[in-house]
Amino acid sequence: MSKSQTSPQIPPKYLQEDELSDECKKLLLTLPKERGWLASHIYNYQGFWATPRIIQGVIACQQQFQAQDSDIILVTTPKSGTTWLKSLLFSLVNRVKHPIFEQNHPLLIKNPHDLVPFFELTLYVDGQVPDFSSFTTPRLLSTHLPFASLPKSVQDSNTKLVYLCRNPKDTFISMWHFTNNLKLDHKDINSIGKVFDLFCNGVSLYGPFWDHMLDYWKQSIENPNKVLFLMYEEIKEQPKMHLKGLAKFLECPFSIKEENCGVVDEILRMCSFKNLSNLEVNTTGKLSTGEENKVFFRRGEIGDWKNYFTTEMSEKFNYIIEQKFQGSELKFSYN
Repeated sequence: MSKSQTSPQIPPKYLQEDELSDECKKLLLTLPKERGWLASHIYNYQGFWATPRIIQGVIACQQQFQAQDSDIILVTTPKSGTTWLKSLLFSLVNRVKHPIFEQNHPLLIKNPHDLVPFFELTLYVDGQVPDFSSFTTPRLLSTHLPFASLPKSVQDSNTKLVYLCRNPKDTFISMWHFTNNLKLDHKDINSIGKVFDLFCNGVSLYGPFWDHMLDYWKQSIENPNKVLFLMYEEIKEQPKMHLKGLAKFLECPFSIKEENCGVVDEILRMCSFKNLSNLEVNTTGKLSTGEENKVFFRRGEIGDWKNYFTTEMSEKFNYIIEQKFQGSELKFSYN
């Protein structure tokens, strides 16, 4: 899909640097900072990197959010298949209220990010108290936050966490494209080399990526009833098996009748990259936070990194991954 060259883009709220509280401005003065991929700088807060507005949203979320045992929270590293899994989660959990075969299914008229909103990027981005009264039970929410920075009520409750990550090479390429697409009028875009070194040093939104993944990996092993650890490549390879596993984890397994009626297959078809990316809402619409819906649909393929990485980049990356993930039994599929 061609990008519009005429209509000026407004950066998403979480990238805007105005409207920060005095409390947040004072905090930023005390935090380590690096050059950002999008914002002028990103700051290290509680061990992860974020923009000023995101940090303000994180603090509000940590202070105010009260988890319910029935909550389901999708946690992802940025650009790891979040849009896809939001659509799968929404259609799975709401399949009684919104049968997957109905003509006016919410996924046909709303982007998955509007149906499963982010804590720190949407609900709390202004430091406000969101109104959860319109949310049905179970509440479906999402975040990119590391485990240690989740609101305490989430950690201490029976809230279910569904974690998704993707091989870091494809994640990096997807993030590079995404951030360049959000650049105003596509000027001053980042060269791949410019951000590659930052990523390898752990400096990316919510990074270091290895800490993010390893913390949730550890939690999923220690508390398998609370944290389900999923990998993008594995779902792509065996979607039916993983969707059924997700339903079981969320205690809403598919009945034999549902399987025989094609409910599982229809959810996978409805939520497929091909279907979602061609819906009118996702080719022309915008999110409440300002992004055009189409920026969330690029290729959705495994192994796209091969089109961009030099041998030197690949070797450097392999070395970092070998060092950081040593002894964890966490292995990535790169195709």
